Amino acid sequence: MRKKKKSLFSKLTSKGIILTVQLVTTIIFLRYIYVLKMLPVKYYFSLVVILLLLLFIEMVWITSGARKKRRTGSYKRIFVSKLVSVLLSVLFITGSVYASIGDNFISNITSAFMQTRVIAVYAMKNGDIEKLDDLKGKTFGVENKTSVSDITNALAKIQDKIDRAPEKKNYDDYVQLADALYKGEVDCIIADQSYLGILETNHEGFTDETRLIYKMEIQEELKAVTTKTDVTGNPFIVYLTGIDTYGSVSTISRADVNLVVCVNPLEKQVLMVSVPRDTQINLHKNGKMDKITHSAMYGINETIQTLEDLLKLKVNYYAKTNFSGMINIIDALGGVEVESPYEFTTLHGNYKIKKGMNEMNGDKALCFVRERYALPHGDFDRGKNQQRLLKAMLKKAMSPKIITNYNSILSAVEGSFETDMTSDDIKSLINMQLNDMANWEIFNVQITGADDISYDTYSQKGKKTYITIPDKEVLSKIIKVIDKVESGKKLTDNDVKELN
Repeated sequence: MRKKKKSLFSKLTSKGIILTVQLVTTIIFLRYIYVLKMLPVKYYFSLVVILLLLLFIEMVWITSGARKKRRTGSYKRIFVSKLVSVLLSVLFITGSVYASIGDNFISNITSAFMQTRVIAVYAMKNGDIEKLDDLKGKTFGVENKTSVSDITNALAKIQDKIDRAPEKKNYDDYVQLADALYKGEVDCIIADQSYLGILETNHEGFTDETRLIYKMEIQEELKAVTTKTDVTGNPFIVYLTGIDTYGSVSTISRADVNLVVCVNPLEKQVLMVSVPRDTQINLHKNGKMDKITHSAMYGINETIQTLEDLLKLKVNYYAKTNFSGMINIIDALGGVEVESPYEFTTLHGNYKIKKGMNEMNGDKALCFVRERYALPHGDFDRGKNQQRLLKAMLKKAMSPKIITNYNSILSAVEGSFETDMTSDDIKSLINMQLNDMANWEIFNVQITGADDISYDTYSQKGKKTYITIPDKEVLSKIIKVIDKVESGKKLTDNDVKELN
């Protein structure tokens, strides 16, 4: 008699443990979804009802299975019931972990209010300087007008590391500094990496032909200049930029990619405005003439405000990536398929691009969107290729297969992408899309103009600089289209017909 009671107690304990675990994991999962705002309210409450009903059904199945077992000796129903309950518990735990990972990811890429200034030492790749110790007894070329205190601090740190004071040779600008390195007048140069574009003025292959020997990073607080809004209730504008560096995405550098993305959540429309990197502008900080890519050398805020002046708009948010980010994201996606209207060979990487569809990994895609010299319309075609790649990435990212690469994609994006949107902004957009599952229309336009050469740009005064003077009529039409989006009105194909 005692033995029979003990067996019954064991059965009840087994059932109780399994159901309790399912209840606890269900509560944890629902709590994560609620606290992290991962679902619209109507879907969340539907999920609560479904999961509680599922738990009740499991209780009935396990209990009835135990009774049937006592009557017939059959273990089938109770075994299946327990197995389903255990599998659901594992599913809820996994879902909670993924929800937590997703929330941490969103938190880490949002609310970005810092920028990184990099002071770097470069030497020629074909030289004998390969590491920091090789700098002993070498002559450093130094530009003596910009970032003086940061460069002085970097030289002091180098002195401490090599136990010898570096010999210096001063130059008036970064063009002369790069020329001095190539001519062998100095063994290496130390420079603010923000001005990398000027180092490349006479040496297009500077980054490929030189070696980075040392770098010092300085963190600077970024004052907000964007205007926040309700991203689900109002049209908003995002400045999307791709900077021409590897490593930290917060690094101050030239803007190779400049897209003004105008979003109308009311009409489910997106207008992408491509601004070629050589577009002539007046800098916001002093009104001096330059080109848009150089504006980013003075920080992303300068580019944002310069674009606001050019396009007569107000930027609400920015999003930023770099060379490393693009490579990592595309590789994590498993590559992308991009259509090219031309056959050409890229300057960087020497990739053969065929006319039509091309399978691309991260490095090939990066070289594809960096190319301009091999294209018939130079920077304009490059801007269109950037839009083609962005569309290909979005298409791949929305594929159901993306779920299998969930962790690798988040890891690739984190550290390679940042935005000043808040995590609540991102979640609101996700919930809005889940709530209505709307199809979005995407329109593309591009600033066009006449290629020219100037010796009067602010960043390269007296030096030969390629610029593109915007077509005033095209610019005026683009401003009107942007105004239409900002006012919440629906765009039609006719609005952008003349701009493509």
